[in-house]
Amino acid sequence: MSVLANISNIVIPVLIFYIVAYGMAAKTNVYEAFIKGAKDGLKTVAGITPTLIGLMMAVGILRASGFLEFLGEMLGKVTSPLGFPGELVPLTLVKMFSSSAATGLVLDVFKRFGTDSLMGMMASLMMSSTETIFYTMSVYFMVAKVEKTRWTLTGAMLATLAGTIASIVLAGMIV
Repeated sequence: MSVLANISNIVIPVLIFYIVAYGMAAKTNVYEAFIKGAKDGLKTVAGITPTLIGLMMAVGILRASGFLEFLGEMLGKVTSPLGFPGELVPLTLVKMFSSSAATGLVLDVFKRFGTDSLMGMMASLMMSSTETIFYTMSVYFMVAKVEKTRWTLTGAMLATLAGTIASIVLAGMIV
């Protein structure tokens, strides 16, 4: 294990040195290129900040109001017979908008049911096999100026459904 830790401590500095050396060998002003890239990055951050704030506020309001728990109870009546606990419905919905808010919900699941429980396993697997669909689409499409998303949302929702089903099946096999 210490070998991997030592390798990971070396990789980043070596990568940075390689990039600088490559730029110098190509007779590029590395510092100016870095500054230009940093300016472009700050413009991107400034452009997506309102979207991020809106998403975080919406999820925070839904969570604080108790609406997510209410929705989980209502939808849980339908999903529980299918093997998907109602307690994980809010996690599934929130994960589509915000990974950090979903992480908070996962920690709540861990406190309530335990990390090695069926619910804990399902929550962990769902976090790693689903995507923050709306966040990703809004941020990246806005930055890339994509106007016609075509089948992106449909494909992302199907992928999330597949990841959620796989999480249920795999957690059932593990526990």
